[in-house]
Amino acid sequence: MPAVVAGRRSYAAVVLRPDQIERALVVTAHPDDVDFGAAGTVANLTDARVAVTYCLVTDGEAGGSDRSVSRTEIAAIRHREQSDAAMHVGVEQLIWLSRPDGRVVADLDLRKDIARVIRQVRPQLVITQAPERILDRIVGSHPDHLAVGEATLCAVYPDARNPFAFPELLDEEGLEPWSVPEVWVMSFGGADGDSPVDVTANFERKMKALLAHVSQLPDPAQVVEFVRARLAANAAAAGLPEGALAEAFRVVEV
Repeated sequence: MPAVVAGRRSYAAVVLRPDQIERALVVTAHPDDVDFGAAGTVANLTDARVAVTYCLVTDGEAGGSDRSVSRTEIAAIRHREQSDAAMHVGVEQLIWLSRPDGRVVADLDLRKDIARVIRQVRPQLVITQAPERILDRIVGSHPDHLAVGEATLCAVYPDARNPFAFPELLDEEGLEPWSVPEVWVMSFGGADGDSPVDVTANFERKMKALLAHVSQLPDPAQVVEFVRARLAANAAAAGLPEGALAEAFRVVEV
């Protein structure tokens, strides 16, 4: 995997190298969230033989605008689309929590569910969404995204590592505590994303994954143009060569 490129700050002592990662877990609110924010990085990881698991908190049944299709059918469609997208970037294991789309809250039940997944997967790296609302890019700050980011960070620390947090996970399910060393929070770039990852070599795979979400993309060409421009801006801000493309993250050392 191409190295994370330090921008305004140096993360050389913090960012995990691919050879330090055996397993990674991506936790997002909806199908397609990972493909907008991190599919190129996921492809980099799987190219480096990292086993990546997706945890989808909702089935995405509130997505799209076609009122003639039932929400149950939409959920099934989005399951298929996300599974197809995952295959493009080398991911085979998807875990669905099936929380109601549009009504996710960072409550104790969600924290426990994500802590359970962390203890099952035992990742060295967790990738998730930002818990802070970005007022100048509010479309990226869907309430479900914020709730999933908050619940995931709580699950990473302290829940998954603490044997006395949700003791039933250990006592009844036999899931030993697990400490995640590092979290990468997906970002739109700028001040909230100071560790870009060069995904130039895997941009086409990222776009194949993203374009698998047919039900959500009425204008695929516009999406490709938008994503390319955003990744090009991330790369330019990081000082990468002209023509490079980068996904942006905020790195959290746990």
